[in-house]
Amino acid sequence: MKSSILEVCQSVDISKWKKMPMEYGHYRLVVRVPPNCEIISMKKIPVISNPKKAYTEALAHPIGSPTLQEIIKRKDKPPAKLNVAITVSDITRPVPYKGKGGLLYPLLQILEKEGILRKNIVLIIGNGMHRPSTAAERVEMYGQEIVDNYKIIDHDCEDDGMLSFIGESETGGDVYVNSFFYKADVKIATGLVESHFMTGFSGGRKAVCPGLVDKRTIEKFHGPVFLESPYSQNLILEGNPCHEEALAVARKVGVDFIVNTTLDRDMHLTGVFAGDLEAAHKAATDMIRHYVFVLLEDEYDIVLTHGGYVGRDHYQSVKAAYNALPAVRKGGFLILATDNRDAEPIGGQEYKTLLHVLKMQGQKNYLRLVKMPGWRFTRDQWEPEMWGKVFRKIDEERFFYLTHTIPKEKYSLIPGRNGLDLVDKVDLDDPVPAVSQMVENALRFAVADYLRRKITPRVAFIREGPYTIPGFSSKKKHDK
Repeated sequence: MKSSILEVCQSVDISKWKKMPMEYGHYRLVVRVPPNCEIISMKKIPVISNPKKAYTEALAHPIGSPTLQEIIKRKDKPPAKLNVAITVSDITRPVPYKGKGGLLYPLLQILEKEGILRKNIVLIIGNGMHRPSTAAERVEMYGQEIVDNYKIIDHDCEDDGMLSFIGESETGGDVYVNSFFYKADVKIATGLVESHFMTGFSGGRKAVCPGLVDKRTIEKFHGPVFLESPYSQNLILEGNPCHEEALAVARKVGVDFIVNTTLDRDMHLTGVFAGDLEAAHKAATDMIRHYVFVLLEDEYDIVLTHGGYVGRDHYQSVKAAYNALPAVRKGGFLILATDNRDAEPIGGQEYKTLLHVLKMQGQKNYLRLVKMPGWRFTRDQWEPEMWGKVFRKIDEERFFYLTHTIPKEKYSLIPGRNGLDLVDKVDLDDPVPAVSQMVENALRFAVADYLRRKITPRVAFIREGPYTIPGFSSKKKHDK
């Protein structure tokens, strides 16, 4: 630990601090927090005790749509001649696909009972611009039985041979989509519905756009014109250009049926929404909105959060930092602990390059750069732009990024304070003690900053990390 940081941390007495459990990827920490630390937590959602039954019932009674059996019967080919494409999420989304109590098993059972041949079914991983899946990730996500018995392919937004032209977007520009999906006789989209910091909510239309579209369409979808809209925000659909673009593309592609799930804060199934692309998705978003939004009375000086399941790399961890922003007072401290357990814990090479540009140039210059007329869109440029939004409110020196998986020499790429500076050593086989110490020392450092000014800081912990959406009423937001 740096001696300057150690001295500051030791100036804060933590003998009366209270212990609190905290999620850190697959690990569970117990950390000490100031006695006045408040917990920001979403409402408790009733959990489905019998997932297999829930999937069966949802498929039998779809929302705003005929059943899959009826859809198959209405096609102008016999079932044995029909091709079926199912788009599935990649490893960045905890969709409960695998096993007999998972999403895929009852769906595939219906298809095959209706006479669809297994060889005519393809599962397409909607990677968008994410990297291709690994063999181990496919087994983790879909299960060994699915991997062994069904065709699974990764969508590649830059492979022209995999793409079909479907026409011009409502906002202008040609749109191409995955040919396997577009040309299938039966098109099924699956996924998870949760809050999303650009499109309002994930799931539904997002499985197609950006999941299955071409790079040019994603460039617009992830470009600054869309991202800088005040409506490109958590829990907002009306007027949200990202949502409207995604929905328009999905409509044009023609999705026959969707199966979306919702999860609680502990990743247990809370809902299955099957049926029409828009009606079933709306039912899911209506439920989620009620549970995840937490009304705040005021902002906090210090906010602690974590990356949850999605924080498997630095690229994805921005969701946790961004979603915490409404709770943090301007000029306050934000502390993010996230287990970047991905094979590449920061992200791809393009992302690392652009992240370094953000760190060197600052958020204002980064945004100015990607808005320049001569700028050529670069894969992953949107995530540093979202990090830039974090640093419009939180000074980099008051942001702590805590993870045990990124070596110290690579921290030079990452904006904010290095969590490894808060500990003497990290045991990679058992990182819990070191990460717990990182969290406590980051809190001590932040508290010390206020105590030096004779201020007792307001402290909060966001229990569910990126899945809780703190905010204010419309009037309070306007007043602020």
